[in-house]
Amino acid sequence: MKIIPYHRRANYYETDQMSIVHHTNYIRYFEEARIDFMRQIGCDCRKLEELGAIIPVVDAYARYHKSLHFDEEFQVDIQLEKFNGARMEFSYQIRFPQTGELAVTGHTSHCFVDEHQKPFSVKHRFPEIYRRMKSALSPRPATA
Repeated sequence: MKIIPYHRRANYYETDQMSIVHHTNYIRYFEEARIDFMRQIGCDCRKLEELGAIIPVVDAYARYHKSLHFDEEFQVDIQLEKFNGARMEFSYQIRFPQTGELAVTGHTSHCFVDEHQKPFSVKHRFPEIYRRMKSALSPRPATA
């Protein structure tokens, strides 16, 4: 499945006094890209919540390579790296689209919980969501 990278510009309010995007905003960009990714594969997050499937963040990590500044355009390339029905992991690359230069890399891990915060697998409860998520998994390179 071909995922279109998430594009946007850095807003003024996201920057510090030096017009550099504050480091905490990159985790927000990951979330925006993840919600867009889920929408692209037909698993809209709002609809999932209406069905009683909540997807909390278990952990988040970002490595900063080059700062974004106010009004700079960037894109977020996202891949679903792991998914077993109960847990999933995404990887992210934030790039300057004009040059392809890397600004930030990172990953997030998530699980599925119900409205009572009890973990569950979507495999049996929501088989169509499971199928869509499985089909969106990034292919693993062949090992020699």
